Amino acid sequence: MARLTHPKRALSTNPLKSSAPLGAALAYLGIEKSVPLFHGSQGCTAFAMVHLVRHFKEAVPLQTTAMNEVSTILGGADQIEEAIENLRKKSSPKFIGIASTALTETRGEDVPGELKEIVARRTDFAGTKVVYASTPDFDGALQDGWAKAVEAIVGALVPRVTERDPNLRQVTLLCGSHLTPAEIEELVRMIRAFGLEPIVLPDISTSLDGHVSDDWSGTSQGGTPLEQIEAISRSAFTLAVGEQMRKAAQMIEDRAMVPYRVFQSVTGLKPVDAFVRTLMGLSGVQDPPPSIKRDRARLIDAALDAHFHTGGLKVAIGADPDLLFALSGALTSMGAEIVTAVTTSQHSPLIERMPCEEVILGDLGDFERSARDHGAQILLTHSHGRHAEHRLHTPLVRVGFPIFDRIGAQDACRVGYRGSRAFLYEIAGTVQSLHHRSRPEDFGAAPIAEEFEHVPHATRH
Repeated sequence: MARLTHPKRALSTNPLKSSAPLGAALAYLGIEKSVPLFHGSQGCTAFAMVHLVRHFKEAVPLQTTAMNEVSTILGGADQIEEAIENLRKKSSPKFIGIASTALTETRGEDVPGELKEIVARRTDFAGTKVVYASTPDFDGALQDGWAKAVEAIVGALVPRVTERDPNLRQVTLLCGSHLTPAEIEELVRMIRAFGLEPIVLPDISTSLDGHVSDDWSGTSQGGTPLEQIEAISRSAFTLAVGEQMRKAAQMIEDRAMVPYRVFQSVTGLKPVDAFVRTLMGLSGVQDPPPSIKRDRARLIDAALDAHFHTGGLKVAIGADPDLLFALSGALTSMGAEIVTAVTTSQHSPLIERMPCEEVILGDLGDFERSARDHGAQILLTHSHGRHAEHRLHTPLVRVGFPIFDRIGAQDACRVGYRGSRAFLYEIAGTVQSLHHRSRPEDFGAAPIAEEFEHVPHATRH
C-alpha cells in the first residue's frame, strides 16, 4: 500500500497540476455545439485558454462572465444572465457549461439557485441547455473538475426512469480526463468490433481530434449530441474508464437503473483483457473477433521484445491519479520499478493502490528532487517536465496535459491492445536511445575506484 505524503514548504515550483475549472471546460467541450463558460474574472479564463490552445493547437470557444470588483461584492447573477444572452446571440450554442472559479467560490454565491431563477424567468433561453458545476481552483486538479462536470451533465440531462426498456446493443462509455481523442477512438473501435454501439460521454474524439471543419462556428466542432445523452437511460450497460467516473456511473444507475463497471486502467495486457471479457459478456459472443485476437497476440510479442529494456528500469512519473495508476501499473507489470510518483489530487482512492511505496502530492520541483535522489532512468510527465529532463540529463516521455512542445498530442494512444503495444515500444525505444558506456560492474566486477582503495599506497604508482 502506497502512502501519500505532502511536502511542507511555503513555495511551489513548476506546478504539476492544472486547475479543476480547466478540467470542467475540457469535459464541456466534449458536448456537441457547446460553449464552456467560466464564472469568474477574465484572467482565470485567459490562463485556461492558453493551456487548451497550446495543447490541442486548435481554436477553443472558452468564454467568461468577466467578474469585476463591483460584481464580485454584489453578486454575479447579472453577469451570468448577460453572458448567456450574448453567447446565444453570437454563437447559438445548444449547450452552455458553467464552471465556477476560486473568485466566486470564495465569495459563496448560490449559483444553482440563481441559475434556476434565470432560466425560469428567461423563456427565450429555452432552446439552450445550461449546466453548472462547482469547480473551485483551490480544491482538486484537472481530473476532479472533469468528473464534476460529467456528474453535472448526467444530473441535468439523463432522465429518470421508473421502468427499464434497454437497447441491448447500446452501451454508455464514460471517459476520464486522462484519455486522449485517439484513445477514445480506440475504445470505440473495440466496442464496435463486438457489435455494440457506444454513446460516448464526453466525446472529445470528435471535437478536439484536430480536423478542419467546412465552416467556422463559435461552438465546439463535434462532441456528444444532446439527444444521445438523453438516450443513455436506455443503455444496457455503462463502461466507466477511470476511477474518476465512478460517481457519474453510479448516478446513471440511480436515475436509469443501468448497471456499470469501472475500469481503473485499460493499459497493459491484464486490464485490457478484463475490458474485452466484459464486452464478450455484453455482446454474447464466445470468441473475440479476429482483429481483437490478433491485436492481443501482437501485444504479447511486443512485451517479449520490450521486457529486455523495461526489466529493472527505474521510472519517475508525475500525473493525475488515474493516468498515474494506469501507466505505472503497465510499467511494473513489465518489470520496471516506480521510484518516484508525484500526483495532483488527494481525492482518489487509487493512491493507496499505486505500485510504489510513496506517492507525493506535490509539484515538479518535488518530482525532480525525488527522481534525482532515487536515480530515475526515465521520466514520465507533461511538457513542463522538460526542465527536469535538461537538468538531470534523463529522457522524458511526455504524458498527460499539457503537451505544448510537441505536435500531435491528441493522437497519442496508450490504451487497448494496440495502444499498450505502442506504449511499450515508446518506453523501450527511449531506453534504447540512451548511449551506454560499459563499466566493470556491468559484468559483475567491483568498481575500479573500490579496487584502487585496497592497493597499498606504495604500489599505486
